[in-house]
Amino acid sequence: MTRIAVFVSGGGTNLQALIDAEKSGLIHSGRIELVIASRDGVYALERAKQAGIPSAVVARKGCTQAEFEARILEKLTEYEIDMIVLAGFMSILSADFTRRFPERILNVHPALIPSFCGKGYYGLKVHEAALRYGVKVTGATVHYVNEVPDGGQILLQKAVEILPGDTPEILQRRVMEQAEWKLLPQATEMVAARLDQEKRS
Repeated sequence: MTRIAVFVSGGGTNLQALIDAEKSGLIHSGRIELVIASRDGVYALERAKQAGIPSAVVARKGCTQAEFEARILEKLTEYEIDMIVLAGFMSILSADFTRRFPERILNVHPALIPSFCGKGYYGLKVHEAALRYGVKVTGATVHYVNEVPDGGQILLQKAVEILPGDTPEILQRRVMEQAEWKLLPQATEMVAARLDQEKRS
């Protein structure tokens, strides 16, 4: 069984999609063993608590990148974590950190990479950019995480139509419902299954 940590910074809707997928058996090659939040008081921590998943707050504020990542690594070691899923995690991880987990860190991005991605493109900013450019189709991408923001190998993508009258908020919700919440559990199971197989062989 692949031991999974989910990193969060906010409400945790993608975390909830993963919890639900594990409950339903869609994710069956891995188990969420730990939730790490980059700030205190976020609703994602409440979701973890309700699901009976251990959680920890490793605050990014007031410490260097190296200190921040060292504290995360301590937690990952303590819980013997095999893979990491970034689910609305707003901190960039360094090359030193990502190199420790090659093809073991997943992220979901709310656009079809290579569009509207990279440094500065997160949250509503992505949907604002899509609407500003007037593209007719957007979507979500699940990719491996490396040292380049949104630069890792793409695993899954799903297109979502942009409709007349869309606001960034309405579009964000549709991309979550139609793409993010479907792709992230699917990709998590794919990678967990591969890692579980590697463990056994």
